[in-house]
Amino acid sequence: MTLRLPRDLIARIDRPAGRHAPERRSPNPLRLMPEEPRDRLAGTWRQARPSRIHRSFLDAQGRNPGGWHVVGASTDVGGTRSVTRTVGGREVVLWRAGDGSLMAGPGTCPHLGALLDDCEVMHERVYCRWHGLALGPGVRRDWLTYPAQDDGVLLWVRLPTDGEEPTDTPALPVRPPVDASFATVVTLRGTCEPSDVIANRLDPWHGTWYHPYAFSHLTVDDAASTDDRLVVDVAFRVTRRYAVPVRAEFTCPDARTIVMTIVDGEGEGSVVETHATLVSHDRSGRPTTVVTEATIAHSERKGFGVARSLAPLLRPAVASTARRLWVDDLAYAERRWELRDRGETYGY
Repeated sequence: MTLRLPRDLIARIDRPAGRHAPERRSPNPLRLMPEEPRDRLAGTWRQARPSRIHRSFLDAQGRNPGGWHVVGASTDVGGTRSVTRTVGGREVVLWRAGDGSLMAGPGTCPHLGALLDDCEVMHERVYCRWHGLALGPGVRRDWLTYPAQDDGVLLWVRLPTDGEEPTDTPALPVRPPVDASFATVVTLRGTCEPSDVIANRLDPWHGTWYHPYAFSHLTVDDAASTDDRLVVDVAFRVTRRYAVPVRAEFTCPDARTIVMTIVDGEGEGSVVETHATLVSHDRSGRPTTVVTEATIAHSERKGFGVARSLAPLLRPAVASTARRLWVDDLAYAERRWELRDRGETYGY
């Protein structure tokens, strides 16, 4: 999605400074970087070496998530009603304790199997809608709670997960200060495994060809990159003529998470966290995975305080851009799973 700016503003940006121009001007993040015509755009397939992508993928998949799964945004669970999620085929109920902390437990009532969704929460317990059975920590031996955490942006629950050594807390990436940023969270579903979502983001070379409406002038700095870190110079499109160039790093704190951090340029310190959570497999073995993406915007500019105050108005635009990107990227991830399901391998 491109953002259309008023013509008079673009004219002022593009106009060379004359003798009457002020001596001191505020730095402007916009740069004149016209889009390259599609028939002149260089292909990136040579740079997107399958062996290079595979090394980063293996490094990421070797990182222990500790049994922690993202199950939504912090705003998804209030203080008076419960919410349920499905993770790896298991129903999980989420609710808030009296102090606001996140609680979690099996999503099925042990009495007659009712789904514990949209139940009343009173006295730090969930009350089953069918017969009013109160459930919470230490109430029953056949219904035990799960470790859960609200990190201020996202909700996490820890479940026994094959091949993962449990950890006390999830592996949270470095984020900008809460009082100097604002977060936008979107969720989408796809027919793929969490690993397919991570593999998509470990191929930044597809950005300018697959997402020309969002990115251009993308290069991967191979000298600065390692198997566990991809360093990218890229321009975020604003109009067909103007863009905002930044330097970013992609890292994977665990096997189900990939984080893009802006390390230089406008919005330095901002992060985009992409978390993939397996919902379940259907009877034919087809997986469903939820992608939860948190964009946490930050800027040192004085005017960013105004942007934070307007966050409720800005979030829909940020969310719309993220969803459009993931329509394309989920098609990539789903295709990867489909090929693997057919026994076909391309580069991995």
